[in-house]
Amino acid sequence: MARRILTVTVGLDLATLVVAQVIASLTTFRTPFPWSFRSDALTMVGAFTGSALVAMYISRRSAGNGVFRPSYGRAVSAVALALGLTALVILFGRPYWSRNYVVVGAATWLGLMLVHRWVQRRRPWAENIVLVTGEKVLIDHLKGAPHANVLEVLDPAGTMPERPLPAGTTLAVDLRSVLSDEMARFVSSCNLAGYPMVSLVNAYEEHTGRLAIVHLYEGWELTVPLSGRIPYVRFKRVIDTFLVVVTAPLVLVVGLLFALAIRLDSRGPVIFRQFRIGLEGRPFTLYKFRTMRVGAGDGEARFARPGDDRLTRVGRLLRRTRLDELPQLWNVLKGDLALVGPRPEQGPFVERFSQSIPFYTHRHLVRPGLTGWAQVNFGYADSEADTVEKLSYDLYYVKHLSPWLDLEILGRSVWTVLSGFGAR
Repeated sequence: MARRILTVTVGLDLATLVVAQVIASLTTFRTPFPWSFRSDALTMVGAFTGSALVAMYISRRSAGNGVFRPSYGRAVSAVALALGLTALVILFGRPYWSRNYVVVGAATWLGLMLVHRWVQRRRPWAENIVLVTGEKVLIDHLKGAPHANVLEVLDPAGTMPERPLPAGTTLAVDLRSVLSDEMARFVSSCNLAGYPMVSLVNAYEEHTGRLAIVHLYEGWELTVPLSGRIPYVRFKRVIDTFLVVVTAPLVLVVGLLFALAIRLDSRGPVIFRQFRIGLEGRPFTLYKFRTMRVGAGDGEARFARPGDDRLTRVGRLLRRTRLDELPQLWNVLKGDLALVGPRPEQGPFVERFSQSIPFYTHRHLVRPGLTGWAQVNFGYADSEADTVEKLSYDLYYVKHLSPWLDLEILGRSVWTVLSGFGAR
């Protein structure tokens, strides 16, 4: 089902791209074939088409390792990227181009993509899954996943079901469990009959975007896949630096305005400094706009609470929009942070959680980030139990670190900022 939806979505995106260009050509040149009106228009058409195809590929890859779903955000990002690439070709190649053709083509393509995604999303789908496990927490998470329809949960040490599974059902088997002879024969029979079979861990990761921490052994399951991504980890540092430098003029102007508002709102310094734990457990100084009254953050480290009375008026706005974290772009330049990664935690919390939460220190295998997979999926953690939940997302990021996952996180972070999701 997932593969069919992906195929249909890609096919419709391609079809709407063709329709959009025909409409753009008719409105600009009064012909569906612009090269018949101007022979040098073919370069412009090729640049727009090629840019759109590249943008579609990048947008599709940015869907990550989870279950594919037609996304409005990826449609917008694909059109924006296609426009950007087309502009670069026009800027450096200096071919003939028509502003009306490019604008109408892009706007029509975006409109058509949003329409067919709206139609597809009106018919929700889910993968039928039968679980062979006794892990209640993982079962509950899978039952809550939007695209996992858990038909039945079988006891690994129990007996086989009385009737065959419905056609097309996926059997997710907990490989940690010891199967009874009867259950082992049932699993083997399902395999011979051609039922899709996956490990429980793979099904869990795909449908929840989390790592099953209870299935980790000694942590090498994270270090081995991460070691294969060292070239990207190094290149990622270059990309982060470039993006920060490019956006610096705008950030500086906005930052100065916020700095003035903070000084007028309450006495005290504009910038708040705090020690956090970063890559490989090394401490560093984190910079933020001050959002609390002077002295309110002193004393024992504690989580922020909803309606925290320590916040100033401007501080509440900055916290809700996450704009208090703008000064951390300096941390990105220094190499303390990446744009995307697990959020760095305060030293006392790290010391405490390292003792009480298994594999907590493995989140320090990668450079911490300004935003992260846990932030766009879970939000703010204000207890040790919530920290365990967030850790399952952070370790998923460590295992699946890739440019495509980073792109998805950056795209979803825009919505996180606009909606105020998880802000404290």
